Amino acid sequence: LPSMQSSGSKACSCPSFKLREVVSVYFTMIAVFLVILVVALQGTAPRGSDFPYKVPLDPRGLLELSWNVSYPQQAVHFQLLVRDLQFGILFGMSDRGDFENADLAVLWSDGHSSYFGDAWSDARGQLHMDSQQDYQLLGARRAPEGLYLIFRRAFSTCDPKDYFIEDGTVHLIYGILEKPVHSLQGINISAIQRGLQRVQLLKPNITIPKLPRDVKTMEITAPDIVIPSQNTTYWCYMAELPEGFPKHHIIMYEPIITAGNEALVHHMEVFQCAPEFDAFPHYNGPCDSKMKPERLNYCRHVLAAWAMGAQAFYYPEEAGVAFGGPGSSRYLRLEIHYHNPEEFAGRRDSSGIRLYHTATLRRYDAGIMELGLVYTPVMAIPPGEDSFLLTGYCTDKCTQLALPAAGIRIFASQLHTHLAGRKVVTVLARDGRERQVVNADGHYSAHFQEIRMLKEVVAVFPGDELITTCTYNTESRSRATVGGLGLMEEMCVNYIHYYPQTQLELCKSAADPGYLRRYFTTVNGFNDDEVCMCPQVSVPQQFYSIPWNSFNREVLRSLYGFAPISVHCNKSSAVRFPGEWEKLPLPTITTRLQEPTPRCPPAPGPQPAAPIPLQLGKLRR
Repeated sequence: LPSMQSSGSKACSCPSFKLREVVSVYFTMIAVFLVILVVALQGTAPRGSDFPYKVPLDPRGLLELSWNVSYPQQAVHFQLLVRDLQFGILFGMSDRGDFENADLAVLWSDGHSSYFGDAWSDARGQLHMDSQQDYQLLGARRAPEGLYLIFRRAFSTCDPKDYFIEDGTVHLIYGILEKPVHSLQGINISAIQRGLQRVQLLKPNITIPKLPRDVKTMEITAPDIVIPSQNTTYWCYMAELPEGFPKHHIIMYEPIITAGNEALVHHMEVFQCAPEFDAFPHYNGPCDSKMKPERLNYCRHVLAAWAMGAQAFYYPEEAGVAFGGPGSSRYLRLEIHYHNPEEFAGRRDSSGIRLYHTATLRRYDAGIMELGLVYTPVMAIPPGEDSFLLTGYCTDKCTQLALPAAGIRIFASQLHTHLAGRKVVTVLARDGRERQVVNADGHYSAHFQEIRMLKEVVAVFPGDELITTCTYNTESRSRATVGGLGLMEEMCVNYIHYYPQTQLELCKSAADPGYLRRYFTTVNGFNDDEVCMCPQVSVPQQFYSIPWNSFNREVLRSLYGFAPISVHCNKSSAVRFPGEWEKLPLPTITTRLQEPTPRCPPAPGPQPAAPIPLQLGKLRR
């Protein structure tokens, strides 16, 4: 090629390449690249130990995701098994599990040529190739059970089109391409088989304690039931400990899933019943059945909880959950949530939870404490809200009175709201300064609740404050959502698991009811439509009658930000500790924690927004 130079300038001293040489080098590089991919396809399945976490993505088990977490690299490595590859798959993440505004890795084929690429979807669901390819394909392997795709994704990419992987719930989405497509833009996401799965991707990297020699197991399982052929079922089964069962410590538990039902068993819990009842009726059936005995509602003390994607749960070496012995109920309730969107009929199931327990008691009994908001209609969310915050306080006065001088150690947490909950966070404050986050979930879902081990144990001392804030979305509702026990009512709770166990079982708050009455009076004074404040009209009915204009919304939001609180500093007997707990001022927080700044990985250099070709051979039609 002739060199180009401007008038009066020196000729370029760069070496000159002939067109034939450039073309030769280019096609040589392409050939080497394709050889590498073909070799990768001829390998066997990776070792399962490389990917310790596993979850089925779809109800039929056609897609199985395994992964590992590298905190030094700040990255997640994925292994996706496609058992019955047709013409491609979509896998990705989004804020609430929608296919709009999603971050996706896509494998697609026209039947002859196959491609893999990092993509994103816009607000209409149209797919686009991402200009920054952050789903890094590491390998593709054929095996008798299907195709394995192995790829890597950094927690944070600083690409505005990418999902930021953080602690808490992640909504994974998937789609199956059943027809050939000739381009990424040719994929119509509304016309494909698709779904979502919720997991905790960023598992804590903790040391697993060694089990003692005298450890024994107890299996609490469903008695070979037939899973109902409906989308959602909560199944209850009563079990009981042997007569005279002495005090033991539960030091570990793990799921037992009937083979073939891995995609149907969504989550499970084992509850211990209230000790004040001598006996509980046997029951085996749907939890919402009219045939379920009323007394089973008194079996609410959580002993174990598991959700899809979770592994075994280990207690710290120095603590265990006490059960058995004097003052402890012999009766246990197993609750299993079956998610059966395909409505399979005739599936039998004996899933449940295996408890590991020891008669050699550890140094401390572990306890469970409720933090957050009291279940009361005084705390309410207006309808049509995109983001409405409510906060519950475990105050310094309560911890000063109820905690031992050496404090307690929180090692696990289970966050809880009902259907309107979107985010939950509990923060530890000391001397007016927020010190650390106890647990947080910025993508919380009421459909995915599990006890999560914390990355580090949190020490709480007398005089500390534990502040729990929940964010709600009521855009689809036409009337106010009040606090309460009903599914369409709301809660804001963090069940913390800690040691040593204390008498303090509940440390929560609610706004002072007197200030709420002032709110209703204010609303009446500024609105044409009066809110009935008759004594016989309940607080929920008063909330339901409010015309929810912007003024009424903002006044309520402001009220919850300054009104004094009623604090429930309760023992396990539901009796408050001695003291004055009404009309207490809100805790004063002068210094708040800064939002963590996403860490961007080093720029890998220019990467073309082009898919990677894969040699998968001709796919079936």
